[in-house]
Amino acid sequence: MMELILFFLFTTPLCLLSMWWEFCLLLAFMTFYMFSNYSMFNYFSLLSYGFGADMLSLLLVFLSIWILFLMIMASYNIYSSSNFSSEFLFFCLLLLLFLCLSFMTMNIFMFYVFFEASLIPTLFLIYGWGYQPERLSAGFYLLFYTMFGSLPLLVSIFYLYKFNHSLFFFILDCFDNFYLCMSLMLAFLIKLPMVFFHFWLPKAHVEAPISGSMILAGVLLKLGGYGIIRVMNFIYMFFYKYSYLFIGLSLFGMFMVGFICLVQIDMKCLIAYSSVAHMGMVICGLLCMNTWGILGSVLLMIGHGLCSSGMFCLANISYERTHSRSLMINKGLINLLPSLSLMWFITMINNMSSPPSLNLLGEILLINSIMSFSSLSFIFLMFASFLSCCYSIYLYSITNHGSLYSGFNMMSSIYLREYLLLFMHLLPLNVLILKVDVFFYII
Repeated sequence: MMELILFFLFTTPLCLLSMWWEFCLLLAFMTFYMFSNYSMFNYFSLLSYGFGADMLSLLLVFLSIWILFLMIMASYNIYSSSNFSSEFLFFCLLLLLFLCLSFMTMNIFMFYVFFEASLIPTLFLIYGWGYQPERLSAGFYLLFYTMFGSLPLLVSIFYLYKFNHSLFFFILDCFDNFYLCMSLMLAFLIKLPMVFFHFWLPKAHVEAPISGSMILAGVLLKLGGYGIIRVMNFIYMFFYKYSYLFIGLSLFGMFMVGFICLVQIDMKCLIAYSSVAHMGMVICGLLCMNTWGILGSVLLMIGHGLCSSGMFCLANISYERTHSRSLMINKGLINLLPSLSLMWFITMINNMSSPPSLNLLGEILLINSIMSFSSLSFIFLMFASFLSCCYSIYLYSITNHGSLYSGFNMMSSIYLREYLLLFMHLLPLNVLILKVDVFFYII
């Protein structure tokens, strides 16, 4: 834990001096250093000052550092146009600090504090570097949806402390109280987000800069899944009794969101709604309360974090050249950017869970676990998987094929930085499956 804290302290001067590429390289180096030096176990290790890490924590910390490295690489325009680049790097580092602390704490109250604190740098990213004036309403949606779920969570944490005299995750006892368990769950279901509580997500994604969209899709949604796994240890009686309600709602939501994706004309909005569909399957897997469901949910969270972040990068690359997110204008780009079409294709087929991506393994495990919960769920799962293919193919084909918009006067080709950015998303997404036995230590 102290290694991470010292890393953040030594990285702060790079932010203040706006040393953009040095900051990027240091984050990449830190990921490889941690990956090669930290041992991964299914119990808490690296214990110090109330912080520690198990396999699940370390995987999400690695994902956070990797996505942050990529989002700084994607935001190069902020540096080149001198658009408050030092402040941007500082908020990114602050967000990474809060995320790492929230994943590595063993105290549920400290987790709540860092869970909420991660909202502040995200809001600054949306307000400070967003595109349209509507970013103000998007920030309000994000803030108030999260606060609506988090205040009952805070009250229930105080209630837990009153009866357990401790707030460490593995000491807390099980309570068979519907209101208490619902309060503990609601904040995480909103964060994931569950259908009918998801309205903040498309607005926040559309108005956020590319960095905000990448960290929202890549890591912040996973805070909800991580929180559910942690509280599952002591409120499992609630899951046994009531999980069918949330599973039914999420299955129906996956089915409906597939149709919503097919009628979108905004690229970022379509990608945001596809995140809602994927996270619906994660909720189902977690609430099934079996080994394959939890393991599949973790695999899908990591795979979706990389894939969804890559999709937002592709949408941003098109936006920087056409100055529009509309599918009506971003058509026929294969004529101008033929090599980018390959990146579009690989990312889209990964989004529909094709081999050898982590998404495929995650969905196989999740479909098995949800079917073991109820065989009737195959109807919704079948349509959800089919619609996932439909909107992925729709997004790929409509952006790359068709007649080119006649209003384009000029367009630059793809930079090496952008190729590297996309490659760094796709490499771990498709290579980690070769070492997938490591993930089985989670359970």
